Amino acid sequence: MSTPVTPALPVPGPAVAPLRDALLAAPFTPDGLLDLLGAPAYAALARGETVPALRATEGDAGPAATLVRLFLLQRPVPEAAARAALPLAAALADGWLTRDGGEVRATVDVRPYAGDDGQDWWIVSDAGCAVGRAAGAGGRARDVVLGVGGASTTLAQLTVRGPARRVLDLGTGSGVQALHASGHAESVTATDVNPRALRIAALTLTLSGARPADLRQGSLYEPVTGEDGYDLIVSNPPFVIAPPAPGAALTYREGGLGGDELCRTLVRRAADHLADGGWCQLLANWQHVEGEDWRERVAAWVPAGCDAWIVQREQQDVTEYTELWLRDAGAHQGDRAAYEAAYGAWLDEFAARRTRAVGFGWITLRRSGTDHPSLTVEDWPHTVEQPLGETIRAHFGRQDFLRRADDAALLRTRYESAPGVVQEQLGEPGAEDPEHVVLRQRRGMRRATAMDTVGAGFAGGCDGTLPAGAILDAIAQILGERGDTLREQAPRWLRPLVEQGFLLPRG
Repeated sequence: MSTPVTPALPVPGPAVAPLRDALLAAPFTPDGLLDLLGAPAYAALARGETVPALRATEGDAGPAATLVRLFLLQRPVPEAAARAALPLAAALADGWLTRDGGEVRATVDVRPYAGDDGQDWWIVSDAGCAVGRAAGAGGRARDVVLGVGGASTTLAQLTVRGPARRVLDLGTGSGVQALHASGHAESVTATDVNPRALRIAALTLTLSGARPADLRQGSLYEPVTGEDGYDLIVSNPPFVIAPPAPGAALTYREGGLGGDELCRTLVRRAADHLADGGWCQLLANWQHVEGEDWRERVAAWVPAGCDAWIVQREQQDVTEYTELWLRDAGAHQGDRAAYEAAYGAWLDEFAARRTRAVGFGWITLRRSGTDHPSLTVEDWPHTVEQPLGETIRAHFGRQDFLRRADDAALLRTRYESAPGVVQEQLGEPGAEDPEHVVLRQRRGMRRATAMDTVGAGFAGGCDGTLPAGAILDAIAQILGERGDTLREQAPRWLRPLVEQGFLLPRG
């Protein structure tokens, strides 16, 4: 079987501005698509299922329907319909479309995408890859560039936003993270080992009307060797843990290093390129190795002088993980014997590395320069509220407070409940007293924690007016307890309430 070849790409030429105007006018935007397709077909399209969108646009000759068929469904349309929807001659000249008899086809996927402040953006990717749909039986070319998917949007919503002098998007792919960074950074550097990805990222930025990024080819931190001072480093890297496949690895997902070495290297070397107070945020996979605690293993990646928050969102055993990524490559649609051989090779690789499962999650570093860094490593597969950027920023701010505050300072501080925190009382109907009191977050990480009588009373009294010690003294008087005893015990449960964001210090 011949190796699939990726087609030629458009050039960011004179067609870009009038094409962008045509997409807006159609409107070929997130809101426009929702109105055109309806919620079920819109959601199906995001899952890579095209039939509902085909049915929704059937017989519709309007510009939006034409653009959906061209750029998302990869269907040919009559030249007359294309001419009514976009600047046809310029789009053909710059390579966005090709002519086939009396019809035209798109050479790339273009997906409408909502910006951080409601802007209308568009993500360019290789044809058939706009919404992460699975590869066909023929597989994918090695240098194929995928569009925005669940991982891309997850990272974008995790990222701490704010004015930044320099941002590095490492492994830019179709340019999603660079596009987000363009809205709050003075300069953006975007790197990728795949030159095709850099060309597509340039198309994404240009079509979306964003400022150009400094695009550099190379692996890991090689393109920025010797450079530091980045206020933010973001990466959705090729983190898939796969067996060696010389000449056959898919560039967008496999970095060519064994096991989880690529993610470890990204984390370990981040501090060399961060400014003081700078952030590094990335998605990662890590091995669960026999006889090792995964938390200790991944925590060991964190470089000196950096605070870290590592969250495992999902864990798959090696068979689930193997099946996921073989299907991603379309291997299940080909020769059965070849599929079984590939499956066996993946299991052999995991066995050789004593790997029983693979974790997926988020890693956030902040270069604090402290000799006593904070390190939080947790397994949190539960629902969270997105975006989480401000939740992450606040987490590290609370870590700074707790690092400075000894037990006496904790009790001198005034606290108030975080927005969205509620108290639930659980017990039998009609019972005089609840069996359990639970504090629950309706925002951010959406944590819950059980409280005893003292803790519940304390949380209920935190409105930012009285210091903690005074509230404890009042509770002691009500319960007939010794105030000094409650003060001595309080830091053991007060610190976790602050660390996890139930209570916010207010001075």
